[in-house]
Amino acid sequence: MRKSSLKETDAAVTAWMARNGLKLLRISIGIVFFWFGILKFFSDLSPATDLATRTIEVLTFGIISGSPALMMLATLEVVIGAALISGVFIKATLLLLLFQMIGTITPVFLFPAEAFTQVPYAPTLEGQYIIKNIVIISAGVVLWATKEGGGLVSGQENVDRRSE
Repeated sequence: MRKSSLKETDAAVTAWMARNGLKLLRISIGIVFFWFGILKFFSDLSPATDLATRTIEVLTFGIISGSPALMMLATLEVVIGAALISGVFIKATLLLLLFQMIGTITPVFLFPAEAFTQVPYAPTLEGQYIIKNIVIISAGVVLWATKEGGGLVSGQENVDRRSE
């Protein structure tokens, strides 16, 4: 392949990614929420059941606990997932996502012995599950920042815009 062909292919792939990246990000985060939410409806399928239930109980001062807490969380996650997948009510959905993520991070502080084998640098499997949510929070920030029509642009589109 010639150098110009590689450059043209790279530009075409990059332009496609710029056009579709936000939609793919929104849908993929939606799938994660929907899938993990569905699992929580079946308490023996989700590895997060016990920790999530106890966290909600602590955060609500014992008002919500046990199965109702888990059903509420499952419903919240399924709603967030479905809305992200479908692309409806994005601003409200992202608010719910960020609210849910705050709750998801709190076990690191409420139950550090369960989140780490050695606090604060050696996370347990549950701790890793929580820490990966930094990526989901960042994705939510990107989706929020671009919800009003902003988007990603390829390098050539940047050059074209600067010359206008």
